[in-house]
Amino acid sequence: MSVSEADRQIVLTRLIAASPAKVWQCWTDPDILPRWFGPEGYSCVTKTIDLRQGGQWSFDMIGPDGKVWINRHRYTLYDPPKRLEFLMDDGDDADEPMRVVVVLEPEAGGTRITQTMTFPTAEMRAGALAFGADKLGQTTLAKLEAAAQKL
Repeated sequence: MSVSEADRQIVLTRLIAASPAKVWQCWTDPDILPRWFGPEGYSCVTKTIDLRQGGQWSFDMIGPDGKVWINRHRYTLYDPPKRLEFLMDDGDDADEPMRVVVVLEPEAGGTRITQTMTFPTAEMRAGALAFGADKLGQTTLAKLEAAAQKL
């Protein structure tokens, strides 16, 4: 990995007290994913959802203050129940998307999730960190764990 790529990444990790199969199901079931995805206090309103390699999920993320963020995830790799990859953007194709890689590894006590977000530029990463994307991302992973434990 080049230094420039590392300068563009945010990496989140968490040990989730659930099996890889259950965590995978949370990422790939269209009835479950919109219920947990996003930071604590945020919700998702799905426009279209096709969770498979080659599919996409278009949705609005609604913040606690009512602000709306348009999102699109285009799934480029499904390797159940170990890895999925997607391109994330606002759906207008004007800018280069963020690349997201999610790796699920069995570990004593559950599943180690590692989510690597690679931004198009170091400046975009810095803006996300200034917004608190790393801390908000951890609340998202906590919501994922709660969803997986309900299965």
